[in-house]
Amino acid sequence: MVITYHGGQCFKVSFGDTTIAFNPISKKSKLDAVKFGSDAAFVTLWHPDFNGVDQVAHGSKQPFVVDGPGEYEIGQVVAHGFGIKTTYDKEETYNTLYQVKLEEMNMVFLGALSNPEIDPKILSELGDIDILFVPIGGGDVLEVPQASKLAVKLEARLIIPMSYDAVALKAFLKEEGKDALKPVDKLTLKRKDVHAMSGEVAVLKA
Repeated sequence: MVITYHGGQCFKVSFGDTTIAFNPISKKSKLDAVKFGSDAAFVTLWHPDFNGVDQVAHGSKQPFVVDGPGEYEIGQVVAHGFGIKTTYDKEETYNTLYQVKLEEMNMVFLGALSNPEIDPKILSELGDIDILFVPIGGGDVLEVPQASKLAVKLEARLIIPMSYDAVALKAFLKEEGKDALKPVDKLTLKRKDVHAMSGEVAVLKA
């Protein structure tokens, strides 16, 4: 599995011939829009920062769009979405938290989460989390201490931060005791390696 980061909350996850996109950035966003092909696009919140589904359609790759709660099966990808109230861009709305399974790895993508208190019923559905994508930038999403505590509570094997600036990232790495951690261009992960991790952190360059 290969994971690359494209700024904001946009990640590209590839395994074999399968590519999925999390929260692709649209042309209407103040963030830099993305462009790559995907088989599935997961949109946690219908906002220009996250809903650039046309930006992840390229050539033969036309994504199946998942943009709300429910259970989904797209080729090798099995997903479950859970709706959670949030406030983004000064609007009260719903954010969808996704559990996505690919290559026997359990990924949880928190999206535009502003409150670390998640319904225990949802938490019980998530199982053992291999990879957790967590927003840490504050403002419309979790503050650093909230994000760090939630990551500990969820007992994720590998934590990947998103939605941050340099100040928030530095604070998060300090909180996690990973001050010396350097960002990498991409993550290449094997299931057995991830299953041997416990509370590790990886930072990807945008």
